[in-house]
Amino acid sequence: MYPGAHVDRFPDKPAVILAETGETLTYRELEDNSVRLARHLHEAGLRKGDHVALLSGNDPKVYEVYWAALRSGLYITAVNRHLSPSEISYIVNDCGARALIASAGVREAAEKIIEETPGVEIRLAFGGEVTGYGSYEEALAAASPEPLADQPRGADMLYSSGTTGRPKGIKHPLPDRQVGDPPGDTYTAVFGPLYGFDTETVYLSPAPLYHAAPLRFGGVVHALGGTLVVLERFDAEAALAAIERYRVTHSQWVPTMFVRMLKLDETVRLRYDVSSLRAAVHAAAPCPVEVKQKMIDWWGPVLHEYYASTEGNGATFIDSEQWLRKPGSVGPAGLGAVRICGDDGAELPAGEIGTIYFEREDVPFSYHNDAAKTEQAIHPQHPTWTTTGDIGYIDADGFLFLTDRKAFMIISGGVNIYPQEIEDALALHPKVFDVAVIGIPDEEMGESVKAVVQPAPGAGAGPALAEELRDYLRARIAHYKVPRTVDFADELPRTPTGKLVKGKLRAQYL
Repeated sequence: MYPGAHVDRFPDKPAVILAETGETLTYRELEDNSVRLARHLHEAGLRKGDHVALLSGNDPKVYEVYWAALRSGLYITAVNRHLSPSEISYIVNDCGARALIASAGVREAAEKIIEETPGVEIRLAFGGEVTGYGSYEEALAAASPEPLADQPRGADMLYSSGTTGRPKGIKHPLPDRQVGDPPGDTYTAVFGPLYGFDTETVYLSPAPLYHAAPLRFGGVVHALGGTLVVLERFDAEAALAAIERYRVTHSQWVPTMFVRMLKLDETVRLRYDVSSLRAAVHAAAPCPVEVKQKMIDWWGPVLHEYYASTEGNGATFIDSEQWLRKPGSVGPAGLGAVRICGDDGAELPAGEIGTIYFEREDVPFSYHNDAAKTEQAIHPQHPTWTTTGDIGYIDADGFLFLTDRKAFMIISGGVNIYPQEIEDALALHPKVFDVAVIGIPDEEMGESVKAVVQPAPGAGAGPALAEELRDYLRARIAHYKVPRTVDFADELPRTPTGKLVKGKLRAQYL
């Protein structure tokens, strides 16, 4: 299924609504514009398996680009607009993008990366003029409105940061079918019936569309003929207002959003009617038991949680009724079988903590340009078992509980942050002798980023140096990765071989 399948039934139905302004993209417009963009890219020479990069905020046109790629056999890579120009350039180059489409809202970054992305042949910008980019609107106006005779199904190729700090593209094989052929994509096949998505669905997406789940769930909504309501940026009260205004039936959140909504004054929270909600889905980070209990008390038993990854190697699912019986669980396996393994690779019995693997018939993904990382994700004795490095256990009933995360990874507000990148950026600073970056508990964000620095001889430790280092980082990495706090230590714990013992360091803050 895809949006074009619904145009004859309800051409003027909203496919996307921007919550704050009411700006609407209808199914007719989504179909027409995605066809025209597909035509434009095809006539420019792009063919099945080529890549399109997208750099934008939350804008209805994101889905014109998304569906143009998916009806052309192309890979689409949505890039985090908050990254620094050098980080954006790395992803655009690494994915091999031949086309880059940007919004005028990210003009500065889009212009800065031109010289650093020489492999890009086609640059288009929508919503305003961007130097070095052609007009998206003019390109579509000049393109044919007739769909291509051959419309092979494309796919997304999104990036998940690696432990070295360099993002890694997660590449799924392109399906051997046309865009409108059944059975459709895995997300639609799994989540559609699980959460009751249909033509009556009104789905609120409060998160950035460059993330995997928001982007893909929007595609599910369109495949099944529903309406997607998008917030330009998350705001606790604005989200509640959108639920009431648009009579939202489905939504997806990260736990930090729950925390911020719960922190609103009770009179504000209860001002909004949320009774239209049938399924409020959450994922991306562990949700504190107390937070989830309060959300169920407030919204009723409509909360659904899944545990999965951008890699798509498996998933667990749990609804409110199950969770109330097993607080803290992320549910039993729903896609692939869960296997818990020890350090030696041996499968562990119920209740024992180990690395989480999912067993599938084949390995459903690979890391682009990183065969070694792909190999590391595969169990050494079982080639159909894969892991993303998370740690947990299953109970006697087969329910999965998470006890840790990927090695040293920080999850702040549902966003993965890898310390190595921050450490590498600070390593050559003349006033830094040694540095470790860790995540510490944060009531609102889940975790916040802390740097622990051993100053170079003669460098005075204190607030002035801490702010100097934070300013130094802001010029080199995305601002959300910059440590909220910087502490100083006489020496950092390392093994005789030089390995940093982060567990010991982090324990000091727990």
